[in-house]
Amino acid sequence: MKRARNVGGFAASALIAGAVLWSLVTTDVELSRLLSAAPRIADFLGRMFPPDPTVMSEIVRGSAETLRIAIVGTLGAVILSVPLGILASDTMAPPAVYRLVRTLLALIRAIPLILVAMLMVGAVGLGPLPGIIAVAFHATGMLAKFYSEAIDNVERAPIAALESAGAGPILRLRHAIWPQMAPVIARDTIFRFELNLRELLVLGIVGAGGIGFYIQTYVRSFQYDKAASVTIAVIIMVIAIEAVNVALRRRFT
Repeated sequence: MKRARNVGGFAASALIAGAVLWSLVTTDVELSRLLSAAPRIADFLGRMFPPDPTVMSEIVRGSAETLRIAIVGTLGAVILSVPLGILASDTMAPPAVYRLVRTLLALIRAIPLILVAMLMVGAVGLGPLPGIIAVAFHATGMLAKFYSEAIDNVERAPIAALESAGAGPILRLRHAIWPQMAPVIARDTIFRFELNLRELLVLGIVGAGGIGFYIQTYVRSFQYDKAASVTIAVIIMVIAIEAVNVALRRRFT
């Protein structure tokens, strides 16, 4: 058994090393191209400074819209993830059901978020609505998986006790499963909310609302000083979000 593990570990290490070597050899990366681009990068950065403070109203408006989209999109994902998480749990659903739902959730996670956003922009137009739909759809694939795993990882003894007393699935969920999984659910939901906010900074570039829309607008119109102001605001927002979410996770876990 030990020898088999050693062979398996060696094979895995060799596979990883081979993949890294293959990537280095076949990827068209030339250091000379990077060095020759240094003056252009310096010129680009030079145009960004000093940042233009006159776009503060756009920054505030874009930041508020990003926050609203993240809140509503995450709420939609939670609403969808609760029933799907239950159906994806082998503790709460029969094998035929939870296997089908898990496959569906894997397919949702496999679709890139930016592709969903672009499809929604084409379907419903520019603005916050496609961002909300894209976030809710894509986040459901992750949150429902987290919720199902939280259900499956609880202690079985309280569940068995309620089953022996004739309690149905809803009562088992309410009295035996939920008290154990609530801190995990809170942690995972807060984490997904933070991730949604970060992703929305990119989704705005494709027209799905939020502050990313202003970055796209200013860069395309060569107003790099204004783009720098928005970028600084985004960095501050991400740092603040990270600090708040760390405090919330400590509170609920």
